Amino acid sequence: MTYDPLEAEMIKDLLESGGIAVVLRSSKVTPYPVNIGKMGEIRILVREEDREAAEKVIRGEGEEKPDDQDR
Repeated sequence: MTYDPLEAEMIKDLLESGGIAVVLRSSKVTPYPVNIGKMGEIRILVREEDREAAEKVIRGEGEEKPDDQDR
């Protein structure tokens, strides 16, 4: 969950680039830019079976770094 639409889109793009389907949900009413409590909340939804993989992608785990390949 986030309150920043740009951050939500970046997380969505990151997850989708890893093959994880994502849906963004918000209670925000478009003509009224209100970010108070749940009104500004953006939820990032993934399938239950993708949850663990999505959390790893967001934390940056499980990726090989180019410098690590030579060691």
